[in-house]
Amino acid sequence: MKKERRGIQSVEVGGQLLEALVSEGAPMLLRDLAQKAGMTSAKAHPYLVSFGNIGLIQQDPVSGRYELGSFALQMGLISLQLLDPVKIALPETAALCEHIGHTTALAVLGNCGPTIVHLNESHLPIHVKMRTGTVMSILNTATGRVFSAYLPAMQVEKLSARELGDDSVAGHSGRKPGKEDVEAMLSEVRRHGMARTVGDPTAGINAISAPVFDHAGNMVLAVTVIGPAGTLDADWNGAAATQLKACAARISQRLGYTLP
Repeated sequence: MKKERRGIQSVEVGGQLLEALVSEGAPMLLRDLAQKAGMTSAKAHPYLVSFGNIGLIQQDPVSGRYELGSFALQMGLISLQLLDPVKIALPETAALCEHIGHTTALAVLGNCGPTIVHLNESHLPIHVKMRTGTVMSILNTATGRVFSAYLPAMQVEKLSARELGDDSVAGHSGRKPGKEDVEAMLSEVRRHGMARTVGDPTAGINAISAPVFDHAGNMVLAVTVIGPAGTLDADWNGAAATQLKACAARISQRLGYTLP
């Protein structure tokens, strides 16, 4: 049996006020903050005074509203700096693989382009040239396209030029798509919040990829689902795409990203 650890109840009660303030996401009056935390104003006020003394909260002298203080902000920044996006994403993508029955991959942006850093392989065989360390085409793969949609255009252009003539890049076609084609493709990715490839560049293989963002709104990871065209539905609103998008959103929230 798990041994119950002894805590300090007053700290946990006061924590309800901090939790309420964080969930509101905006400065609050005492009565509203207390109500949201499920207590009276008289009970909440001493906690707020103590929190103010150590910098966890502060009160605007004009409006009287309470908001997070400088120490709370410092704690948040340190916490964000310690977050490891890949470490956080690993259990989420493993669960996604098991749930939908298709291979899932994690990719980061490396020096040569989007690079696979982890694979969760399903029981369904897929005959593609992909393993940990594989660099994906920036414009011809679902993983690459989702990075292309959210990276600066100059960086995408540089990576696209670099992969021309490099046969080691997965999905490399030896040609560069036209500017109008690229713009239309990336516009579609941004519209759906995901990228997909259907039977291309590998015949018989579908892939869907979604972006993961950090607290500053920068794309730090791509989560990709890969599977046989006969079993992986690549519809934008299909079950696989919906679950993939939700998975990426959960990871982003863990990294401090606020959904629009």
